[in-house]
Amino acid sequence: MTTAGPGSVPPVAAAQPGLPREVYVLSVVGGCVMLGLGLVLPVLPVYAATFGAGPTQIGVLVALFALMRLAASPFCGRLGARFGERRVLVAGLLLCALSSALTAFAGSYGQLLAFRGLGGVGSVLFSVSALATLLAVAPTDRRGRASAVFEAGFLLGGICGPALGGFLALISLSAPFVAYAVLLLTAAALTSAVLRTHRTAGAETGRDVVRLPVLLRDRRYLVACLAALAQGWVLFGLRGALVPTVIVAWRHDVTWVGWAFTTSAVVQALLIVPAGRVADGAGRRPAMIVGTGVATAAITALVFVDTYAWLVVLLCVYAAGSALLGAAPAALLGDVVAGRSGSGVAVFSMCTDVGAVVGPVVVGIVAERVSVPAAFGSGAALLAVAFVASWTLTTVRPRVGQHEGVDR
Repeated sequence: MTTAGPGSVPPVAAAQPGLPREVYVLSVVGGCVMLGLGLVLPVLPVYAATFGAGPTQIGVLVALFALMRLAASPFCGRLGARFGERRVLVAGLLLCALSSALTAFAGSYGQLLAFRGLGGVGSVLFSVSALATLLAVAPTDRRGRASAVFEAGFLLGGICGPALGGFLALISLSAPFVAYAVLLLTAAALTSAVLRTHRTAGAETGRDVVRLPVLLRDRRYLVACLAALAQGWVLFGLRGALVPTVIVAWRHDVTWVGWAFTTSAVVQALLIVPAGRVADGAGRRPAMIVGTGVATAAITALVFVDTYAWLVVLLCVYAAGSALLGAAPAALLGDVVAGRSGSGVAVFSMCTDVGAVVGPVVVGIVAERVSVPAAFGSGAALLAVAFVASWTLTTVRPRVGQHEGVDR
């Protein structure tokens, strides 16, 4: 690590080279995965109901996917180190494809549970390996932009998926699952054919894999994990589980929920690449502060909202903060692990999954036993903690030709 002195001159943007090809490949693969998820998620509850599943059983089916991701996460780092990230990534895609194909031809609710659980394992193998590969190939001074491009693929796939899934469901409830399996097989073939690289542009020379006990003593790593936990809690607990029930309680149908989510997702997709440039140009600390600050303000304001229009506006404001939180924490993680894979990437991913599993349950209990505003407050409180923690970081502004530059 080098310290930027008073005479340090930031490189001009025009002198910065483009991103490695592998970043775009990973973005396309991620887009295929999210497009497929968007195809099946709206259909899954209806499909499960055809097997006699009630609301509780459907909830278990949805939660099982995240639980299996969480359970399999600790093994991802070791598998990647032993067999290579690309092989584990392809294996994850193939497992998800198998899960989706089997789901399309399931004969009972029990089979649905088993096949959905298999998909959760495949999903975490893919996501952890893809992020580890991204951090390895992205140069230090372009990690923010690389993370943003990677996230953009997921966002675009997520925006397009639900509409296409509804169309396919008109043909057959099993059709979206077959289409998802085909998309995953295509993504696996693309990964195997194109992602043939041992480049480690982001891996610092002479640095071994950073062990988890060392990472847990690094403030940057803890702040990145805290932001991931808060994001998982808000995205899945508040936005995914609570906001739809609030909109319906205001006597709007589920179509209004879709419009609210789509509008905010478009805002985030438009801002994600500029957010990556901010994380690289201004530094990780300013990006983290602004991202958590804007997100905290938006979720806090939801406590006082009682109209649909203002809810959509605040979801869009949150999406702006979330764009920065889609780029900055991952870039910060890459700085800490020196661009090398290991358990640190898996634990970072687990933090999002913990928020996704625990958040909906706690938010539901608080909304039912206390109030809906208090449930929104739980997410705002977590984001506020991440906001305060972000202020404790040192401003990091990577330079071209250097591993890191630090302005104190």
